[in-house]
Amino acid sequence: MNLARSIYSYQSHRNDRAVIDKLQELSEKRPTDGFWKMYLRIRRQGLLWNHKRIHRVYKLLNLNIKRKGKRRLPSRILQPLEVVNEVNISWSMDFMSDALQSGRKIRTFNLIDDFNREALAIEIDTHYRQNE
Repeated sequence: MNLARSIYSYQSHRNDRAVIDKLQELSEKRPTDGFWKMYLRIRRQGLLWNHKRIHRVYKLLNLNIKRKGKRRLPSRILQPLEVVNEVNISWSMDFMSDALQSGRKIRTFNLIDDFNREALAIEIDTHYRQNE
């Protein structure tokens, strides 16, 4: 096989007991902290262990936290829009906002007839109070 005898029979003499103890202690105190928070806490305590060493032990202890996936909204039932055949059957309302040159904001309340797209009312004000 063309390997040196020292490589073939190599036995690691690593002792990670201190790292294991420290990671278990931190994970008991704060189980939601991830690797980097634990690593920074260890460094602040004055222990100068390499981040690669700590990460290797972290994975060995299965302390990895699963990431939460995005919550999906339930699919809506698609329904076709109703076609309006007469005036004053269906109206739509909407708020719009803009700003004056002075920087003051204004809002408009628009009321539109869906059949002929006629603007029935446009109210303009600097603010609209609730319950008015």
